[in-house]
Amino acid sequence: MTRSDLVEELAARFSQLTHRDAEYAVKTILDAMSDAMVRGHRIEIRGFGSFSVNRRPPRIGRNPRSGESVQIPEKRVPHFKPGKALREAVDARTAELGALESRKP
Repeated sequence: MTRSDLVEELAARFSQLTHRDAEYAVKTILDAMSDAMVRGHRIEIRGFGSFSVNRRPPRIGRNPRSGESVQIPEKRVPHFKPGKALREAVDARTAELGALESRKP
């Protein structure tokens, strides 16, 4: 699902929202989440999951072309951990789809 798909879904579910309002709502939520993560905050959405910032320590890597060693600096990267309800819903749904696929001739 893309951002525009999310806007379309929101506008379809809530008929009182115009497409522009739905787009603004999605943009506002994503911007707020991005800003919080940039500041180092953790975001937790109950039943869905949590977003946090992980630290990748500095390390030595290799340039694949020349083979020489390269110093890779420390990085901060976003990380998503799905909640229990989301994991169970995805597992149940994929199991249903797998059962349907196995019944096809």
